[in-house]
Amino acid sequence: MSHFNKTNKLFLVLACFFLADALLSEFMGVKLFSVEETLGFAKFNINLFGVKDLSFVMSAGVITWPIIFVLTDIINEYFGLKGIRFLSYLTAVILIYSFLIAGLDIKLVPADFWINQNINGQNINMNNAFTGIFGQGMWIIVGSITAFLVGQVTDTFIFHKIKKITGDKQLWLRATGSTVVSQLIDSFIVIFIAFYLNPQYHYTWQMVAAIGLVGYAYKFIVALLMTPILYGVHYIIDSYLGKDLSHQLMDNAAKED
Repeated sequence: MSHFNKTNKLFLVLACFFLADALLSEFMGVKLFSVEETLGFAKFNINLFGVKDLSFVMSAGVITWPIIFVLTDIINEYFGLKGIRFLSYLTAVILIYSFLIAGLDIKLVPADFWINQNINGQNINMNNAFTGIFGQGMWIIVGSITAFLVGQVTDTFIFHKIKKITGDKQLWLRATGSTVVSQLIDSFIVIFIAFYLNPQYHYTWQMVAAIGLVGYAYKFIVALLMTPILYGVHYIIDSYLGKDLSHQLMDNAAKED
């Protein structure tokens, strides 16, 4: 255990939160919520590209996805392209594995006494509820994992290129710049694969563009709001590692091609 130093512990902690947030985003993302009504506002009912009454209806996964992008930038900052890309590919494999296990669990024969439950005064078929929550369609699974990988590769590439120019300064520029671009790509890939290519739905290009832009507007605002949190996490890590080790890790990460 003597070789398990501060650097290893830091990567393990960041990787655990990264993986946990990715899994939470995928499986909790089945719930859709109204951003405006959650904040106490009336729906905006936006008209865009001929698509009427659009509002900020988001997947619950947007609660944890911003944290993933903060962690992406932090891991890129201290462990470079190799570190974050390894973790991104590993996460994609774990997501596929998790969906496969969920699919197998859905096919298990439920116990009779468990099926019908009274929850908050309502009779619920627990087996149908379980299937509805964990049984996401193949198109949505493919779309979300593809968007995750493309978004991560884009984010890390842009972050690294900006850091080549700025050095250790202007963390906000490389973090926010890489996030807003990768989130733009992520927003449209999910909708395009899950709803435009999916023959079950009949989304037009106008619907993809309109819904994608509304979703991206939300993500763009959240990305800006997460900037102070990024600096806070950076400060905590620097304090934990110490000035010398912190700068050594960042210098080594910056040298990666």
